[in-house]
Amino acid sequence: MRHSQHPQLGELARRDFLTTTASGLGAIGLGAAFNADGLLTAGAASPTHFSPRAKSCIFIFMAGAPSHVDLFDPKPVLAKQDGKPMPESLLKKVRFAFIKKESARLLGPSFQFRRNGECGMELSELLPHLGGVADDLLLVRSLRSTQFNHHPGQLLMQCGRAEFGLPSMGAWLNYGLGTESHNLPGYVVLSSGVGSSGGATLWQSGFLPTSYAGVPFRNQGEPVLNLKNPEGLPPQLQRQGIDLLSRINASRFSALRDPEISSRIASYELAFRMQMATPELIDLASEPKHIQALYGIDRPEPKGLTSRGKSGNTFKNFARNCLLARRMVERGVRFVNIIYASWDHHANLAKELPYNAGCVDQPIAALISDLKQRGLLDSTVVAWGSEFGRTPLADNGGGKNTGRDHHPFAFSMLLAGGGFRGGHVHGKSDELGWGVVENPVEVNDMQATLLHQFGLDHLKLTHRFQGRDFRLTDVAGNVQTDWLQ
Repeated sequence: MRHSQHPQLGELARRDFLTTTASGLGAIGLGAAFNADGLLTAGAASPTHFSPRAKSCIFIFMAGAPSHVDLFDPKPVLAKQDGKPMPESLLKKVRFAFIKKESARLLGPSFQFRRNGECGMELSELLPHLGGVADDLLLVRSLRSTQFNHHPGQLLMQCGRAEFGLPSMGAWLNYGLGTESHNLPGYVVLSSGVGSSGGATLWQSGFLPTSYAGVPFRNQGEPVLNLKNPEGLPPQLQRQGIDLLSRINASRFSALRDPEISSRIASYELAFRMQMATPELIDLASEPKHIQALYGIDRPEPKGLTSRGKSGNTFKNFARNCLLARRMVERGVRFVNIIYASWDHHANLAKELPYNAGCVDQPIAALISDLKQRGLLDSTVVAWGSEFGRTPLADNGGGKNTGRDHHPFAFSMLLAGGGFRGGHVHGKSDELGWGVVENPVEVNDMQATLLHQFGLDHLKLTHRFQGRDFRLTDVAGNVQTDWLQ
């Protein structure tokens, strides 16, 4: 059904700018942005399809793909079969990124698993802090992907399909719900390590207005590029300049009805407000010492350990990003994407995995505990996800047999808060960790369930572009009710 969101925007409906379902979710998301700049005046109906459980999401994306059989999915049979060939029946019609099938051998897990919490959840010994919050975790062991290379897999996980030009999850959530923060973006991106291969395509707004795209915050120097005023520019003169630009752009919008003009106005206004809010946000001196210690802000970089994920003071940067994420959701930011790369361990797995796991284990567990003691975990989803898992086979492409190749057929994910079941394990992979044998979950199922926790029906949150209605989950997706409290 096509809608005219407001008398002033009748032309937009005619020009196919925005078409939504009967709920009008897209109109509400756009209307919230326009109202902030005085371009719309009318109110809107409830912005959710049903009562939400979550208000914010911190999605911690482990780019490069952690090994599920070494961290989340214990496989004693795989350990016993170490060095033996894979059953030939499982290798038929399978493509690998690097493995040579004819000489491939199974690689047993390098680390022990331990039971944690009252629920007895089994996690790697490399994740002792996450083990300490096991009763708050939903562990999904039956996720699978259609992609076996990094960038396509990352696009599928973040944007719903392995294609360029699509909005990411954070953009869709802000489009449907808007943001509760007046002085900060609704969607923020924090990065640690070497950076993901997907780059900015993982936090884009796609065909949605650019005001819904993720805003990267840097670890060093100016947190947001070009946010500071040039030397000698007084605030009152800047305010006058922005007001003049707003009047010019509003006049242009009235003539053309181009939504990107409104996005431009919103960007100028937000940048002006961020100049006051951002310094206070990133200054962690106001955090008590015990909170900084909880996250491991001052942990030293391990000596003798190197990894694909190491770049500068990675331990400190990742811990700061987790604490910043908590401060952001406290201030109304809707979606925070923490990206840590890279887990792409084709070799040296036994030496490099402890570095990556050691970097993220304490800060993520601290984030969950900190949100919980502040009463924020019930309304905040914390997710650990990646594009796929790693093979039970050793990667013999370089002849080293000390790492694992890309593996889309079974991998794991963690979720906490936001109405998800704590202390629960969903799904099961086979005895080698090769394929899913119980309760399979597709990437679009995860996305549909995430939207559900925000009170959004993934079938109804749509946007018309190039003659068709798009949604995050495309033509797939089923809400996983077993995950929910």
